[in-house]
Amino acid sequence: MRNIILIKLFLLIFFGIKTAALAQNVSVELGPNDIGSNEQFTITLKIENDRLRRYGDFPEIPGLEKAGTSSSSSTNIVNGQISSSYSVIQSYLPAREGTFKLAPFTMAVNDTEVNSPGTTITVGPPKQRSAQNPFFSDPFDDLFGRRNQPQEFVDVKAEAFLALTTSKDTVYLGEGFTTTLAFYLSDRNQAPLQFYDIGKQLTDILKELRPSSVWEENFNIENINGQPVTINGEGYTQYKIYQAAYYPNNTEPIRFPSVPLTMIKYKVAKNPSFFGRRRQEDFKTFRTDPHTVYVKELPPHPLKASVAVGNYRLDESISQQELSTGNSFNYTFKILGEGNINYIEKPNVRTTDTFDFYDPSVQQNINRRNSQVAGSKAFSYYAVPNEPGEYNLGNYFNWVFFNPSTRQYDTLTSDIQVLVEGKSRKNEYISSQDVGTFYNKISGVDNTLQSRNNDGWLQLAANILIIGMLALTAVVVFRK
Repeated sequence: MRNIILIKLFLLIFFGIKTAALAQNVSVELGPNDIGSNEQFTITLKIENDRLRRYGDFPEIPGLEKAGTSSSSSTNIVNGQISSSYSVIQSYLPAREGTFKLAPFTMAVNDTEVNSPGTTITVGPPKQRSAQNPFFSDPFDDLFGRRNQPQEFVDVKAEAFLALTTSKDTVYLGEGFTTTLAFYLSDRNQAPLQFYDIGKQLTDILKELRPSSVWEENFNIENINGQPVTINGEGYTQYKIYQAAYYPNNTEPIRFPSVPLTMIKYKVAKNPSFFGRRRQEDFKTFRTDPHTVYVKELPPHPLKASVAVGNYRLDESISQQELSTGNSFNYTFKILGEGNINYIEKPNVRTTDTFDFYDPSVQQNINRRNSQVAGSKAFSYYAVPNEPGEYNLGNYFNWVFFNPSTRQYDTLTSDIQVLVEGKSRKNEYISSQDVGTFYNKISGVDNTLQSRNNDGWLQLAANILIIGMLALTAVVVFRK
């Protein structure tokens, strides 16, 4: 065996130049599209005459769940020509019987892209496994007299567990904490395990798991990939199934119940033969332990019912700091940090005649990564100065929040100083008001002074007329 390996290495080195001349060939191969509900559909990504350095995500197939990947490689030497190939196989498990559409898709491979026209997959009833072909029987079975003996399978203990963990066990009202549901597989594990119908199971799990009195920021895990971790000094592979940040809306304890996850667990052959079956499909259910997160009231404060909770800082900007009365400017009050970005309200703005501040436009950005939720919320104001002078915008803008790290309330205040030049707009403001039609007629009326002493005869005539009308009314009444 050692001599064969040396010969291959010598040929690889000797004919390396010829290998480089071979062109890279990338292809995508689809497995049989007529399968039973107990069979798998596969997509194979194959590259020839090059290493597979990186590749994109395999497509999602409605009605089928990703069940893991496997890889293989080979090197051939024919007439001094060296060719190599590398394959990655993505397996899919059907969730139910029916007909499912795999849409055309494109995958990035190394520095190129490969296309597939897609296909239609038909999933029927479970297919009966065919009996072993006698032409391909294990030749050692006859030698040891095992041909007619039934294969015996044994259950290997799984060194694995399912766990729900939280980043904090006690939080303030409105303070966020990250919840992670993950499957952990020990490096010492010898039992073959595989995810089963994970999409449907996760839907049922979240119905029990999600609290009703919280705001949720879901990290939206699309692909379940393993990540090495260390627990109590022992190596594990962590497979995150669900992760979200929760922000409690009241002070009731958040109780997470025990939830199950069923995995495909294979039994292995007790006396495996060269050509015979080596494992048997079985199922095992793992469960999480119940978990509780306790919520505390915020410390006393006049604004404690409305403040945001988190670790924030201010990033402000202004279009210009030397201003003129009557000329507008733009000011942005941007809040950045970790916390519930959706809950951030606009800053308190002092009402004054010195500036006219109009309602702001709002821009929000949220990032969910590394088990944290962070982002920013920017409030952009359009404003007009009315009075000349030097002003500190900190006297006009402030935003109060509670910082759980320091356990104190904090205030973000503007540090920008502005200089306003020009004339006061107070008189301009008064003159711009509409005083009504009465005052508009003043300019067209005679303003000559007249004496009111000559109006006595008019009052006498009016009194006589009123007495006459009363007498006439009395006569008419008495006649009737």
